[in-house]
Amino acid sequence: MQYIWLIWNLILIAIWLVIYVSLGSKDKRKEMLLVSLWTSLLGFTEPLFVPEYWSPPSLFGLAIKTGFDIESLIFSFGIGGIAVILYEQIFHSRHAVMFSKEHNLSRHRFHLWTILSAPAVFVILLIATNLNPLLSAIIAMIIGGLTTWYCRPDLKKKMIVSAFIFLALYFFYFLTLIAISPGYVERVWNLGAISGILIVGIPLEELLFAFSFGFIWSSVYEHITWRKIK
Repeated sequence: MQYIWLIWNLILIAIWLVIYVSLGSKDKRKEMLLVSLWTSLLGFTEPLFVPEYWSPPSLFGLAIKTGFDIESLIFSFGIGGIAVILYEQIFHSRHAVMFSKEHNLSRHRFHLWTILSAPAVFVILLIATNLNPLLSAIIAMIIGGLTTWYCRPDLKKKMIVSAFIFLALYFFYFLTLIAISPGYVERVWNLGAISGILIVGIPLEELLFAFSFGFIWSSVYEHITWRKIK
């Protein structure tokens, strides 16, 4: 069981590589890689979730000893690039740079605030409530996604479709964990601190995380770089 978390992440990286290699342009590969690299930094938030949400055995026992672990960096790297590129790959969409005059539309007055809304809401919920950190993250990502939708309504189709696509992919990906190590979820997840509801052995909160992450993260590249979908 010591290496299950690592093995599971190596499976994720294999999926990432298959998608990356299949991309038809250098621009899409650049987008996927850049977003993955930036998203990997979310792995440093792992101490917020250990042991409140789960306590995964990790390399060198880092998660239990320090809250940090190498696997979380790998996991964050993998899901970031996959979430941002799936829609574009499936629907063969391309990017166009937004004209400077489009930047001045009234809804873009809140451009920076909408980008910062998810982390801000997450911090507020952590400080002001007793919610489990993952539930706080889910709520923050949904709110952040809705504010993005207000600022960039042209991205709403990609956001909604990506949320369901990433949810479906994550669902089947999670089944590999259950197949590799039956009972792992019950031993590692702190089910008493969350709903305790399992769907085919998968914690409900994991599926909510996948949906909310796909919803907000699919738009992050276009939103930050002022690009639109063609």
